Amino acid sequence: RIMRRAMRHANMMGCTEPLMYRLVPALITQMGQAYPDLVRAEAMITETFELEENRFIKTLERGLKLLDEATDGMDDGAQLDGETAFKLYDTYGFPLDLTQDALKSRKIDVNTDAFDAAMERQRADARKAWAGSGDAATEGVWFGILDAVGATEFLGYDTETAEGQLVALVRDGAQVDSAAKGDHVFVVTNQSPFYGESGGQMGDAGVIRGGESCIIEVSDTHKKLGQLHVHEGRITEGSLTLGDVLVMTVDHDRRSAVRANHSVTHLIHEALRRRLGDHVNQKGSLVGPDRMRFDVSHPKPITPEEITLVESDVNAQIRINADVTTRLMEPEAAIEAGAMALFGEKYGDEVRVVSMGLDEGQDNGSLYSTELCGGTHVRRTGDIGICKIVSESAVAAGVRRIEVVTAKGAEAFFRAQDTVLHSVAGLLKAAPVDVAERVQQLIEERKRLERELSDVRRRMTTGGGAGEAEDVREIGGIKFTGRVLEDVPARELKSLADDMKKQVGSGVVALISTDDGKVSLVVGVTEDLTGKISAVDLVRAGSEAVGGKGGGGRPDMAQAGGPDVSKAKDALAAIEAALSS
Repeated sequence: RIMRRAMRHANMMGCTEPLMYRLVPALITQMGQAYPDLVRAEAMITETFELEENRFIKTLERGLKLLDEATDGMDDGAQLDGETAFKLYDTYGFPLDLTQDALKSRKIDVNTDAFDAAMERQRADARKAWAGSGDAATEGVWFGILDAVGATEFLGYDTETAEGQLVALVRDGAQVDSAAKGDHVFVVTNQSPFYGESGGQMGDAGVIRGGESCIIEVSDTHKKLGQLHVHEGRITEGSLTLGDVLVMTVDHDRRSAVRANHSVTHLIHEALRRRLGDHVNQKGSLVGPDRMRFDVSHPKPITPEEITLVESDVNAQIRINADVTTRLMEPEAAIEAGAMALFGEKYGDEVRVVSMGLDEGQDNGSLYSTELCGGTHVRRTGDIGICKIVSESAVAAGVRRIEVVTAKGAEAFFRAQDTVLHSVAGLLKAAPVDVAERVQQLIEERKRLERELSDVRRRMTTGGGAGEAEDVREIGGIKFTGRVLEDVPARELKSLADDMKKQVGSGVVALISTDDGKVSLVVGVTEDLTGKISAVDLVRAGSEAVGGKGGGGRPDMAQAGGPDVSKAKDALAAIEAALSS
């Protein structure tokens, strides 16, 4: 926020290009000794500043334009309504303080009470939606259960099957003493091999048996208040009562898939840091049985070449098939020993330190990855099978998301890709290895045909042989020609209008096209007339006739659009009327 205010004031002083990033060296000179991480991350900080400035400049330009439209005609001392200010903030990302700054020079105030009221309404709607989901009522139950029965002992690092005593049972948001077949329940036991969702790793599924021939199909396991393992499922047979001893069995195949995807997260994290830089840090993850989603700090897209290198590094570690080791240590000692801790994560007095892989660039047999982690992992890196990065995208400013599949998930991905490739090859009547070349040929052929079609349209339009052509005539002493065209793409209208302006010599040209269920309008005015006629005013008149809003451009060339294709001729008539007025 402070940085954006500085950018706004720089803009007010006439600076329209990014500026703040140039100050990073001065910042590091002043603060680098106290904060050594600044020196290490100078390149990343500079790049992030520049990207943020470029984004903000676009936000600023758009917001100021909308603000000008909203305050057009307001006098000194007027007040902008809070709803409009909130819309600028909520829809277009234009903060209230910037709105106030921008209007201060014009002595226009903002109704902040109405702005705050709009903000509170939005928050209230969000709270209402959450409360209405049933989560709010259920969440309060867990505090009482934790106070009464204490934390669940997790046994799942060493086993996938164990006995546990039923100490709490929740149904329909309330504690109950018993439940029967068909009930959707939340089961709490004194100990459990089921992993509760936390740290980005999804909870376990499986089966719980006990009581009166009771069978519970567990669909998910939650970790409530950081200490309770809550098994969510439906009773498919029998019934159960508080105090029953239950036999709890984790779905082995699902757990194995999750383990592989969690372990590959650690390898991916380390590979990204080595290839992209130490500024890369985990910002979030979701580890499931089908795939792994991983968010990291990085200011720009990860290139295909970088993804290939990261994949190669990770698969090399998988092929090494090194042991995955776990140690219990104090957090400070673990970090001093080189373990990576996640920023913002809270750790107890004792942490699990997970190490895997071998650093082939070192002769001392040092480990490739070491992180603090409470999740479940494979026993050897080879158990991951194979790693394939299937997508890379942006989720927020400076945060990239990659999705990864391993083992059977990777097999399924490759199989699907192979099926698509052979299907496309069949359609193209080409061998799979020749598909790319054949597609390129088709693209070039399509471009050639589009150029030829565009030339035909141009000749027909300027020659008067198509559409709703009108002869050149005079309106108020000014030459005018207008046409309604069918199936002409909007992108071609400007060049057509330029050609027709040359033919007219001095005058006004209007082109209306109906294409793909929409209306596009272009108005051109020859240079000698722009002093008294504006193409923008004319195109806006036409746009209104077809249900459009506004339009824009220059005095000599403007464009607009609208949804009502049935009123295309009315748009042309509206332009003529505006010209004659």
